[in-house]
Amino acid sequence: MSAPGADAAAHASAAFRSVAEAGDAPVDIAGVALAIAALDRPGVPVDRYEEHLETLGETAQQLLTGGTQGDDDVDGGEILREALEEAHGYLGDDRTYDDLQNANLMRVIDRKRGLPVALGILWIHTARRLGWSACGLAFPGHFLIRLDQGTARRVLDPFHGGVERDTGELRALLRRMTSADAELKPEHWAEVSDRQILLRLQNNIKLRLIQQGDAERGLEVLERMVAMAPADPGLIREAAMIEAHLGRLREAIRRLEHFIEAGNGTNAARHALAQTLQSLRRQLN
Repeated sequence: MSAPGADAAAHASAAFRSVAEAGDAPVDIAGVALAIAALDRPGVPVDRYEEHLETLGETAQQLLTGGTQGDDDVDGGEILREALEEAHGYLGDDRTYDDLQNANLMRVIDRKRGLPVALGILWIHTARRLGWSACGLAFPGHFLIRLDQGTARRVLDPFHGGVERDTGELRALLRRMTSADAELKPEHWAEVSDRQILLRLQNNIKLRLIQQGDAERGLEVLERMVAMAPADPGLIREAAMIEAHLGRLREAIRRLEHFIEAGNGTNAARHALAQTLQSLRRQLN
C-alpha cells in the first residue's frame, strides 16, 4: 500500500473505502492504520513503515520456526511478546499517554510507544502473519486482544508487553477502568471487528483534539470515521453537531438530510436524527 506524500489523501480514501466495503470482515488493519497516519504526516513516505510491518512478521516467524515445539504446542503470546517487546522494543507509553503521537501508527513505529489500541493493531497484524486468529475485544477503557490457537484462547494486553490476563486480573482491570463494584460480563469478552478497532483508534485522536479545543481538526478526524462507517448514525449526528458548533448550520443540516433521505440506519435512529434536524432548522430560522 505504498504511497508518496502527495498521494496520501487518495491512498487513505482507498483505504477508507476498503474498510467501509468490508463491513465486519477482516481488513489489512495495520496497512489501513498506516494510510490514515500518513494524512497527519504529509510528505513522509510510508514505505519504510510498511517494510517494518513485514519485519515484525519475519521476526515472529523466525522465533516460531527456531523453537523446539510444534506450532500446535507453542505459546503464541510468548512468541509475539519476544517479537514485539524484546526484539523491537514495543511498550505502552504510560509517561505521555495522551500524546497524539501515541495514536499515529507511523509515530508509534518510530518511537516504539503507543496507546493500547495502536499497539494492539501491531500485535494483531503480526499474529495474523503467522496464520493465527487474533482479534480485538470490547473491553471498556483498555484495549485487549484475543489470540486463538486451536483450543487455546489467550487474552493479551499489548500495552503491558502482551502479558496474558486471567479472569481475576481482568476483573481488577475493569474496576480500575470503570467502578469499584463492576463485574465482568459476556459483552466484555465480545470480539470487535477490524473496523471497530480502527474507529476506536481514530476516536482517541478525535477526543483529544476536542478536549484541546480544536474542534476543526476533531471534525477532520471524525470525517475519516464516517468514511469507514458511513451508515453509522451516531457518527453522522456527532459530525453534524460539531459543524453546528463551528457555525456551519447549513452544512450540518445537509448532512442529516442526506443520511435520512438515503434510508441509512434503523427507523429509530433516523427518527432521532430527524429530531436533531428539526432543532438545527429552528436555529437557522
